[in-house]
Amino acid sequence: MGTMIYKAVPAPIWRQAQQKAEWGGAPVDLADGYIHFSTADQLIETLAKHFAGQEDLVLVAIDEDRLGEALRWEVSRGGALFPHLYAPLSTKDVDWVEELPLDTDGHHRLPERLS
Repeated sequence: MGTMIYKAVPAPIWRQAQQKAEWGGAPVDLADGYIHFSTADQLIETLAKHFAGQEDLVLVAIDEDRLGEALRWEVSRGGALFPHLYAPLSTKDVDWVEELPLDTDGHHRLPERLS
């Protein structure tokens, strides 16, 4: 098993992806030409920077090994390596999906399995 990688997605968009069995990414992903993912260590900062205060998000988790050569680790924020998928994401490759509710301070509460 490889590293687990994560993507925050608005729940309605993820439901549409499930119906189509694949997803090309959010508008920012489509503009950049790849789907942005984060590791568990990068996730809190990614949520704060790109999804602050957004409700009705889900967290999509995938084992990197399922994505093959289309997944590349590239230097991004702060010089860290981030996983980028240069292909649509097949929903069959997803390990799990959980809600990302906001706590009383407006921060996203990560699933217990990430604690």
